[in-house]
Amino acid sequence: MDSPRGRIYLIKSLADGRIALTDSVVEHLSLCLDCRACESACPAGVQYGHLIEAARAEIEHQRPGSPLRRLVRRLAFDLLLPSPRALGAAAGLLRLYQRLGLQALVRRSRLLELLPGPLAAWDALLPPLPPPADRGPLPELLPARGERVARVGFIAGCVQDVVFRAHNLATLRSLARNGAEVVVPREQRCCGALHAHAGDPERSRALARQNIAAFEPLGLDAILVNAAGCGAHLKNYGHLLREDRAWHARAEAFAGKVQDVTEFLARRPLAGPLGPLPMRVTYHDPCHLCHGQRVRAQPRALIRAIPGIELVDLRESEFCCGSAGIYNLTEPEMAARLLERKVGHLAATGAEAVVTANPGCILQIAAGLRRRGLPMRVLHVVELLDQAYRAAEGAR
Repeated sequence: MDSPRGRIYLIKSLADGRIALTDSVVEHLSLCLDCRACESACPAGVQYGHLIEAARAEIEHQRPGSPLRRLVRRLAFDLLLPSPRALGAAAGLLRLYQRLGLQALVRRSRLLELLPGPLAAWDALLPPLPPPADRGPLPELLPARGERVARVGFIAGCVQDVVFRAHNLATLRSLARNGAEVVVPREQRCCGALHAHAGDPERSRALARQNIAAFEPLGLDAILVNAAGCGAHLKNYGHLLREDRAWHARAEAFAGKVQDVTEFLARRPLAGPLGPLPMRVTYHDPCHLCHGQRVRAQPRALIRAIPGIELVDLRESEFCCGSAGIYNLTEPEMAARLLERKVGHLAATGAEAVVTANPGCILQIAAGLRRRGLPMRVLHVVELLDQAYRAAEGAR
């Protein structure tokens, strides 16, 4: 029952009314990563991701859990993620928690391990948060450097922009260097991917409509995103709004323009000059990039285009690291087992850094490397590219 075929059988049996939503059924469905690796392997092209998200929506409808669980979900999915202001305020409090030394104190005391729920797992994932001075609004319009080859929109993300603002800035600079005029509309919101994965399709649809309305009138050639999980969901907006007659065609048009930033940058030779980065690196395939979007070659091509880089293969590169949206928060034990396997393969490469293209993977892998005491850095593809451009500028 933990295979894709077994879970599909459970979902069909639930839909036909042949079985009830028992604890056992919920456990089998909840342990699914929704990594969509089965879609890459399936010769029939079954869209398993749609099925598991529908099943999780039914679980949330029938078994919403304790009042505390419902409160936490409401705070996270209804208040924090859809609101940049609320998310920024939460990030400010967490940064204060770090700056005052409270995080280090709590970790040394092992207090979190005594508390109920996955709080210890949550804290282990928390990276150093950027100061308020580095979290100002992104520019609404960034002109292309040199000849303009495209006008693109940029999805800044919710957690991505709060935690990894440096990656967003590196993305904007790299796009501008490669002839893209970049528009970052203020009206955009969270893409809704985490809501869909967690069984809240209605909130996900509402956020989709907001994003479509924000980007639709801008006359864009493409809509770019640097977070693999967000990109897979944004490309799914047509399916998400398939029953909404007023929005379905608009959602399909929007989704047709969405590209991962590596897809866009790899379509033509990179603009130069790129400075040398003498590094040995390896690449981890985010599940929702390689399986959800079928983007595998483009990130590697960009890495190889940087002078001085030695790219070494990673065993089981397409295996999930255990992040899987919020899986590492809801199923920390299984996520930790997957992470241990991934970190073991990373250590065997002898690389100085692992490069990937998704914030969840970056948080998860970085936590695993810290726990193992390995000095390997975790970088986003655009971060590496931006370093090469900066190295070229320093050489002149």
